[in-house]
Amino acid sequence: MKAMILAAGRGNRMRPLTDHTPKPLLAAGGKPLIVHHIERLAAAGMRDLVINHAHLGAQIESALGDGVRFSVRIRYSPEGEALETGGGIFRALPLLGPDPFLVVNGDVWTDIDLGGLSLEEGDLAQLVLVENPPHHPRGDFALAQGRVCAEGEPRYTFSGIGVYRPELFAGCEPGAFPLAPLLRRAMEAGRVGGQLHAGRWFDIGTPQRLDELDQMLRTA
Repeated sequence: MKAMILAAGRGNRMRPLTDHTPKPLLAAGGKPLIVHHIERLAAAGMRDLVINHAHLGAQIESALGDGVRFSVRIRYSPEGEALETGGGIFRALPLLGPDPFLVVNGDVWTDIDLGGLSLEEGDLAQLVLVENPPHHPRGDFALAQGRVCAEGEPRYTFSGIGVYRPELFAGCEPGAFPLAPLLRRAMEAGRVGGQLHAGRWFDIGTPQRLDELDQMLRTA
């Protein structure tokens, strides 16, 4: 399975750290956030990676290169102006190919086994959900018997990790657009599976959370 790391966000809440460094290159535990993802993907056997970028994207390409030192192949999907999650994935589809692919947000950290994710037959997406963190108490979606719905209880937070079929993006046009409406449409059709990750997960949305992750990794 190919994998995509979303790395095009501006990281406004992380300023001034992101004024001169793209958010995925901010370090935790002695290495950039995006390198944690690359190493975990490589360990899961995923060798073909796509990384999109916009803000200070040249720094990302310079830091990671073609991926050979991580035992992966990295190809890039430059956006200039960020295209949001949906638009960014849609732009990268020619690099991802016709089969289901994994997408990981560049600004999260998790200990999940990425190699254990897959799609059920007929599904357009498989989402990894987590318990709602204090900064997002209402969550995003409901999960019941392995199916994800836009409404209902109990509600969980989308981890930023999912497996998608290219068909999820059927009818989309180039440009910036969010992913959530596409997922909700697929949920209405009963074509989104999900699983709850009970392990560790961090949303690195603020300098404080970056410091918390850094301290955890350095003392682990």
